[in-house]
Amino acid sequence: MTTYLLAGGGTAGHVNPLLAVADRIREREPESTILVLGTREGLESRLVPERGYELLTIERLPFPRRPGRAALSFPRRLRAAVDDVRAILRDRAVDVVVGFGGYASAPAYLAARAERVPLSLHEANARPGIANRLGARFASTVGVAFRGTPLPNATWVGMPLRREIERLDRFAARAEAREFFGLDERPTLLVTGGSSGALRINETVSEAIALILGAGWQVIHVTGEYRDELKDPGLPGYRVLKYCDRMELALAVADLSLSRSGTSTVAELTALGIPAVFVPYASGNGEQRMNARESLEVGGAIVVRDADFTPRWVADELVPLLGDRARIADMAARIATVGAIDGTDRMIDIIHEARSSGSSVHDG
Repeated sequence: MTTYLLAGGGTAGHVNPLLAVADRIREREPESTILVLGTREGLESRLVPERGYELLTIERLPFPRRPGRAALSFPRRLRAAVDDVRAILRDRAVDVVVGFGGYASAPAYLAARAERVPLSLHEANARPGIANRLGARFASTVGVAFRGTPLPNATWVGMPLRREIERLDRFAARAEAREFFGLDERPTLLVTGGSSGALRINETVSEAIALILGAGWQVIHVTGEYRDELKDPGLPGYRVLKYCDRMELALAVADLSLSRSGTSTVAELTALGIPAVFVPYASGNGEQRMNARESLEVGGAIVVRDADFTPRWVADELVPLLGDRARIADMAARIATVGAIDGTDRMIDIIHEARSSGSSVHDG
């Protein structure tokens, strides 16, 4: 019996792979104990208890990026958070710490090092976050979702995926998917900006929908929970949804995707072999453009800047692509070479490798 402490959270990119790994451990090792370390503010505060795991929380501790009061108090607050996690490691007899990045991860990594508890971590972005750049220096094993991620001792494992995606037979599920969304047998474009939506994607697709439908395609447009609801024009073959709770069926019926290039989105599309038009989020440190790079390089995706994704671009670039089914089929074959459908099992393999290695401490 093993006691695992899975640390991470904040956003879906951290929480989803954490939960995928937790679920697989519970399935394989029902006698083991799974603890999750997060914060009270992150997405994990809701999703982890809902999935039936014990959530332990520490103070949300963002790295200060400029001088000021927060920077002055950071060392003291970090020491306190590390001490809290060290107490958890001792009191709960934790055998291995598994980190997924996010605010709770850095204290967990430093506590594991101090207590000589084996450490394994997963980096979901092509451009690593600060916490994982720290932890990778002394982790026993490091799994990455994207090849070429600049972390020491990294092993490419892909992205731990939800079971519904892992076990999806796209072709067998297509009839059910068409019935669920009220579609016919025309090719389908799946449009999504992620759970919160993407204003540029929503507005451009809404304005240019007649062009897309006129190319002989039908569209599932998931606008996002936190965006102002688009007015549904009621056009045949255009399905507007604020939220899709059967995303696996949307992916089953999709012949082409148009989306942001967040980690989970890229991982699911590459694992399932769905060609993509990526419109990376313009803000941040450019990680979404990095996430899309490998798919672009192999010819499985097109990348367009957010500012360039306009109705004119749809007319000049997307509509000709929609008319070239041979090119789309070729893109599908190419993007399938990038992803991994078994990222969860691959990640658990290197967690077990860390567990069996004993101490994680080997300074680098």
